[in-house]
Amino acid sequence: MIEQFNFDIRLIFAILNGKVSAAINRKLYRNFRMNDLDISPEQWTVLIFLWEKDGVTQQELCNATFKDKPSMTRLIDNMERQHLVVRIHDKKDRRSNLIHLTRDGKELEEKARIVAGQTLKEALKGVSLEELSIGQEVLKKVFFNTKD
Repeated sequence: MIEQFNFDIRLIFAILNGKVSAAINRKLYRNFRMNDLDISPEQWTVLIFLWEKDGVTQQELCNATFKDKPSMTRLIDNMERQHLVVRIHDKKDRRSNLIHLTRDGKELEEKARIVAGQTLKEALKGVSLEELSIGQEVLKKVFFNTKD
């Protein structure tokens, strides 16, 4: 079936290897900076999750953001230094810490969501709802075909 398509294999692999994701992340990073938000796109993905469900384990954050434990540890360390989150020992499991937002982390939400929304709007300029829906379905299939 796929052999019928005449496609640019370099373009397909560029898209699937994260070129689009990297471009959006660069744009999001610049837009955060232009709006005096000192967070990275990686931190944004953690913050979004915590704004919805505060006080989660590091493993839950790893699962939600598709990051490995060492990467998440570094990310949380940096976010702690910036006073965005705090680690609190889990009373039910002393081996585990729960990650909680600080007041500073909570106060970023409204502005950060607005900037991220504007960035997404810029990124999707000229893309119809139908195109977006098809693209999402295609990428979902590719993801499930290739995930471990």
